[in-house]
Amino acid sequence: MKVTVDQDKCIAAGHCVMHAGAVFDQRDDDGVVILLDANPPSELAADVRHAAAMCPALAIQIEE
Repeated sequence: MKVTVDQDKCIAAGHCVMHAGAVFDQRDDDGVVILLDANPPSELAADVRHAAAMCPALAIQIEE
């Protein structure tokens, strides 16, 4: 799994951090997503997929 984020699309809703905090964080100043792990381990795959599905801005892309 390879994860990418589009910070320009991000609206700082924070759903990604709530669902996969080991993979995503938010900038302190504006809440925009920060990708912590572009290649998360397989045990986090379901959480990352859920985070991507919950993103209201569709700012998270996943390549399997």
